[in-house]
Amino acid sequence: MPDLTDEEYDALDEYYTKNPPKLSGNGKSGFFARHAEKGDTLIFVDDLSANWLRIKAGAANTTPEAIIRQLVGKEIAAACSAASK
Repeated sequence: MPDLTDEEYDALDEYYTKNPPKLSGNGKSGFFARHAEKGDTLIFVDDLSANWLRIKAGAANTTPEAIIRQLVGKEIAAACSAASK
C-alpha cells in the first residue's frame, strides 16, 4: 500500500474519530476482558524469561503464573527473614 498524503491521513483520522469501529463480542469475551474479570494483572516479560517460565512450568506440570507466584513467595520470605534479624 502506498503512503498516504497528509490530507488522506487527516480524512481517515476524522472518519474513524466520528465512526469508531465496532468491536465484536459482548465486552467480556476478549483476552484482556477475561483476565480483568478474573482480577489478573498482565505482566510482559522478554523472550528468555517467557521460555524459561514455560519450560519450568511444563517440567513441574503447572502454569507459568504458579512458577512466578512461587518465586515471589520465596523472595518475600527471604526479605521477611532478613528484616527480622
